[in-house]
Amino acid sequence: MSHAPTIDDYTPDKVRDLVATTPASGKKCSLGAIAAVATLGSLLFGYDTGVIAGALPYMYMPGNAGGLHMTTFEEGWVGGLLCIGAAAGAFFGGRLSDRYGRRHNITLLAIVFLFGAIGCAIAPNIWFLYLARIILGFAVGGASATVPVFLSETAPKRLRGFLVATDQMMIVFGQFMAFSMNAVIARWQGGPTVTLTGDAVDASGHVLGHAGASVAWETVQTAVNIADVTSAGNGLTWRYMLILCSLPAIALWVGIRMMPESSRWYAANLRIVEAIGSLKRVRDEKKDDVAGELNEMLEVQRAESKQEKWSLSQILKVKWARKLLYIGIVLGIADQLTGINTAMYYTPKILNAAGVPMEDAITLNVVSGGISAIGSAVGLWLVARFARRHVGMYQELGITISLAALSAVFAIFISPYLDADGNISGAPNFAPWLVLGIVCIFVFIKQSGTVTWVLVSEIYPAAVRGTALGIAVGTLWLANALVSVIFPPLMASVGGAGTYAIFAAINFLSFLFYWKVVPETKFHSLEELELKFQKDYS
Repeated sequence: MSHAPTIDDYTPDKVRDLVATTPASGKKCSLGAIAAVATLGSLLFGYDTGVIAGALPYMYMPGNAGGLHMTTFEEGWVGGLLCIGAAAGAFFGGRLSDRYGRRHNITLLAIVFLFGAIGCAIAPNIWFLYLARIILGFAVGGASATVPVFLSETAPKRLRGFLVATDQMMIVFGQFMAFSMNAVIARWQGGPTVTLTGDAVDASGHVLGHAGASVAWETVQTAVNIADVTSAGNGLTWRYMLILCSLPAIALWVGIRMMPESSRWYAANLRIVEAIGSLKRVRDEKKDDVAGELNEMLEVQRAESKQEKWSLSQILKVKWARKLLYIGIVLGIADQLTGINTAMYYTPKILNAAGVPMEDAITLNVVSGGISAIGSAVGLWLVARFARRHVGMYQELGITISLAALSAVFAIFISPYLDADGNISGAPNFAPWLVLGIVCIFVFIKQSGTVTWVLVSEIYPAAVRGTALGIAVGTLWLANALVSVIFPPLMASVGGAGTYAIFAAINFLSFLFYWKVVPETKFHSLEELELKFQKDYS
């Protein structure tokens, strides 16, 4: 009776014979085309996290003006629930891609992206929007766990670093694209504007807007009777911003179906003929040794098949592994407590608080997005050239200084000129530009100094890598959710000065963590690191 093939059945000679007789599984695909299609998932990741920055000001408007009459508390959950969905998507997405395949998983995620984007755009109320943001977040988290793996497994050794770096660049480009489209739509529709049927008055009886006037929402939003005197407005603008997310999702679904599955996933599941067919679609057989590459995959599979896969309980029982797990968790938390997503999600809100009209604030958000993209490019050079810890320390110290400066600007040039309703009168004209400049410095330092993903991929030994990395990534997304939820109430309660003073203090603690606790990984192989950590942390 024949038996199912095992990994030992695929000797190097047998593999070479199979390579010689197995054709490519479809038309040739360039690595550039594969990267362009797959990283649409990363672009969606960036777009869906960035687009909300321009949409939120319109969501605050009354329902009869096209808005959702959102509160500050609800605003925080619009951002936070996407991150909670992303934490679940990262955890389950990785597992699903292991079971069903990377390309298969990205195809399903494209559908989730599409339905999530449409759901957000047509949401009739805040509760429906919450649900749609969770669904969209699941796709974002799934993409963050699947797309880099698909690229790294598809690329030859010589191009792997470049393709994975492309993935990270596309996330930032997606955010920049979202800010740009927000600005275009805001200029087309105008900033948040309402038409009044009666006088809008504040709690003191002061008239903020007269009947029959079409006024900027920020002028009358503190009126106690605003819902009763608003007859119309351009609040539907936020729906136009969000529906655009559906277009890259459709392109991703169409494009990824034409791409080959990861040959390494096929090899890991002993689907060797399919692995060969997939490899032949993306390799130049005159330059690349397909049989040699496949034999390397199988050698890794043989080695890993003999290694014990640890459970979470086992990780927690082993002192050195437990310490590495804690380091990864803190790195994930510290990455989000930099406050970077207060810039990604809320820069228009920050600039508006500094006295910039909302329409202009949405437009100026493009500047910080562009600086973020430049910073991510510089970060590739820094990580390649300098020690990981040193780059991380540069990031945290630079962020601490820039956020402390931002707090000081709010305290000196903005807060003294705020009235009880949060309106600015008499502040220096340069104050908003100073805020924008510091925000740009902040996002540049953050994006150029990001080493979190590099470190968490290097510190864990083979036996715990999958489980520990999943926990670290999930924790990162939960920390992102926390920042999203607490930032709007913090800005409302303690103002920009107090909010950014808190974030500056947190980042100084993160600087100390990098200095005193985070291990260096740049100068050792993964095998050397495993032995070193066992010795140092046991």
